[in-house]
Parts: sequence; C-alpha cells; structure tokens
Amino acid sequence: MTANSRCLESGIAQDTIVPELELTDLDADHRLLDFPGTSLVIFTSPGCASCRWARQNLPGAALPVDRLCWIDAGNNGGLVQRYEVFHLPALFVVRNGLFHGALHSSLRREDLIHALGRASARPAEELP
Repeated sequence: MTANSRCLESGIAQDTIVPELELTDLDADHRLLDFPGTSLVIFTSPGCASCRWARQNLPGAALPVDRLCWIDAGNNGGLVQRYEVFHLPALFVVRNGLFHGALHSSLRREDLIHALGRASARPAEELP
C-alpha cells in the first residue's frame, strides 16, 4: 500500500512528500530488494510517542530518499529480530537492494540528512 495523504495539506508542496509504504514480515525482503533508489526503513510502534512524531513529520521533511518504509515492530517480530531492533523508532537505509546499515541520529531533519550521507558512504551489505 502506498500513501501520500499529506499531499493535500496546505503549506506543504507536493514534491516534498515521499511515498510511504507499509512493509511486513511477508513482503519486506522482496520489496526492498526490488526498489530502485534509497529507502528509509523505519520500525515503529503505535505506543511510542517518538514513532508517532516520526510518522507525522518525516513524510514532509524533504529527506533525500525515494520512499519511507514503515514496519510495525509489534506485528513483525521476524524483521525486528533480523534487523536487531532494540529501540524505537529504529531507522535503516537500503539503497538499490543493498543494506547500508542503521541510522544513529535524532529525528531532526538536518541530523537525518547527515546520517543518510554517512550511511550511503558505508560499504553495502546484503539485507539482514
């Protein structure tokens, strides 16, 4: 499922909104391997205040990514285990089907942009 619900909000330009997708244990590997460009993979939970903030604000943050891939940590234990998620929200970079690791950053736009640059410069690996 792709969502771009914020496109019609006033004050947000359509070209700053990136596509959002919900991934699960059943489809994440296949889809992440097939996606061209950069995917920001974000593990969240409805009970996490920072996760709710991220879901509300990251789509319009004009991050240099092609898509945001949301994973509900409570419903996708296999992915949580494979990605070794220990805190939420947990962010990872996948570019052209290759894993570039975790982002260790605050959720501030500038910090995320710098962390994305560092992650993209790391040697790529296979998906976990």
